This record gives sequence, structure tokens and C-alpha cells, in this order.
Amino acid sequence: MNALRTADERASLIGWLDVQRALVRPKCEGLSEADAHRQLLPTSPLTTVAGLVSHLRWVEYSWFTENLLGTPDTGQTPFTEGGHPDAEMFVDHRSLPDLLDEYDAECARSNEILADFTLDDVETAALPMRGPASTRYILNHMIEETARHLGHLDILRELLDGQRG
Repeated sequence: MNALRTADERASLIGWLDVQRALVRPKCEGLSEADAHRQLLPTSPLTTVAGLVSHLRWVEYSWFTENLLGTPDTGQTPFTEGGHPDAEMFVDHRSLPDLLDEYDAECARSNEILADFTLDDVETAALPMRGPASTRYILNHMIEETARHLGHLDILRELLDGQRG
């Protein structure tokens, strides 16, 4: 962590994203499968610990593999399942350990992809409605996205068993 205090911009952005990513698994440790899938928010029934881990995995895939690298979606993502905007969060049939392992693997792939891009490079497959984003933007967005959902995991965990992060 001290290395981030004097790191250059690229190392700092990737480092802070890695710090956020590394906090996901500990926030889930010790949860039963029932609690990992428990729906606590009546107005957001898909917001479960397992659902958030799945969402984080697919957000990594979307930004780094699809958008930055340009890999087309040929049906491998849950986003194509029935067109539901939150399809990646339908995970009642998935175990939390499997979801965490997939998340960790996706983060490692994202970092491999990042190795070939400068901060000024723009995504290969930008969505037409918003235009291309730079690698710098993507890293900043992913830090924000991951940190925001870590906060959600904190709240869910406290509601489930009183654990605080």
C-alpha cells in the first residue's frame, strides 16, 4: 500500500483497483450459501452478496474484454439471456465460492489485457451512444464501481450477521 503513495499514474490506478478487488473475497468469508443468496432489500431483490460478486465479475469482463480489447459477445455473457438489464445477478443456482473464483480469474484477465494498453488508448469496441473511453477513464470508473459495490457488500454483511468491514 505504501508503494501507491509515490507510484506513477498508471501504477497508482491499477494498484488502487487491485486494492478494491482484493477486498471483495474477505467481505464474503464465512457466509453460508443461504446468506450469500438472501434477499434483504424488498425494492432490490437481486442485490445479494452472490449477485454483487457476479455483477463485479461481469463488469470486469464488459469493460476490459469486450470494450477495451474488443471481444464480441457471441452469447457468452449473461447480458444476452432474455434481455434483462441485470441478468448477471440471477445467480441462485451458483455457489459463492465459484462466483468468487470466477471474479478473481476475471480480474487477472483484466490485468493481462491492461498490460497491452496505455492510459491514453481508447476502447476498441465503444458503445455508439456514448463514444470511446480511454483506458484511464475505464480504470477510474472501475475503481469507483468496485468501491461502491464494496460498500453495498458491507451493508449486506452487517444486515446478515452483524459483521462490519
